[in-house]
Amino acid sequence: MTTYQTLAPWFLPLMLLAPIALWRFLSPSRRVRIGYSSAMLLRSTRPSLALRIRWIVPALRAVAIALLALCLARPVIANQQTKVFVEGAALQFVVDRSGSMRALDFEVDGARADRIAAVKMVGKEFILGDAVRGGLKGRPDDLIGLITFARYADSLSPLTLDHGYVIDALNEMRPADDQSESGTAIGDAVALGVDRLRDAMKNAPTVGGSQPIRSAAIILMTDGENNAGDLDPKTAADLAASYGIKIYAIGVGTHGTAPFPVGVDPFGRQQIRQVPVTIDEKLLTEMASRTGGAYFRATDTESLRAIYDQIDKMEKTKTEQRQAMHYTDLAVQSFRLGGFTIPALLGGVLIVLAAELLLSSTRFRTLN
Repeated sequence: MTTYQTLAPWFLPLMLLAPIALWRFLSPSRRVRIGYSSAMLLRSTRPSLALRIRWIVPALRAVAIALLALCLARPVIANQQTKVFVEGAALQFVVDRSGSMRALDFEVDGARADRIAAVKMVGKEFILGDAVRGGLKGRPDDLIGLITFARYADSLSPLTLDHGYVIDALNEMRPADDQSESGTAIGDAVALGVDRLRDAMKNAPTVGGSQPIRSAAIILMTDGENNAGDLDPKTAADLAASYGIKIYAIGVGTHGTAPFPVGVDPFGRQQIRQVPVTIDEKLLTEMASRTGGAYFRATDTESLRAIYDQIDKMEKTKTEQRQAMHYTDLAVQSFRLGGFTIPALLGGVLIVLAAELLLSSTRFRTLN
């Protein structure tokens, strides 16, 4: 019997036990363990308010992005409104500024004044209205221009709705003192006024098929006779009538004689002399009659104001209603919703972004 034959009965059981020993050696229970505290207790604690509302920071950022995208889409609100379109008159002032307009037969604010000063004051009241006396209501919807004349006619203001510009031109008006300007060119001045009014009526835009200028008139103020210029006043009146332009002529000055400044004495006092008043009322009446207008005589400030009041009633403006769409850009304009004023959406974007930046930099700041 060999040695192998002697060990065989004992070797086989040992071979069966080898896998069991290897499993025990490699078992996880034999690995090295590190102890640490348990977080199970934290599950029972209540989270803080800041922790529960951490979602507000990304929510604010999302709202800001959504509002910005809405602003880029340019949302608008269209409101249908009824607006009054005014069919105003076109009134051309044609004012004599020859040397004779320096006669001191008018009063302004209780003091003696020349004719130019009175024409300026009452002209302003006619254009802007007289809130103190409550008479003249003003002509806010009319095109108004200013032409002055002596020997030559000059346009100081075009026909415009900017009445402040016309008033400034009136304030700059001065009597002609230069001998080269001596004269009264009534015909040339009226013709220039007709030309300005004709252009205004021709170039005025139509609204709804209607012409916004339904009436055109010249308010001519002079204190003398036509003795200069190239065009006869009657011919100028006929030209105005051909375009449907009325002439309201005003003779400015007292009857008989008027006080006229002639210089100063050695003591600096103004010297005044009575001079005859000559107004060609027949010519002015005929010019007004040919155009369907009227002639008036202003002998003092109150009568001049009354004349303007009559002209104001004759040249009334008409109105008509039209529909217009008014658009409100919600991105850049505030709007009303349910009785509340809502700020512009772009402003809301800035507010939300500022809130998100403030919160993320303070209470909800995180370390990455």
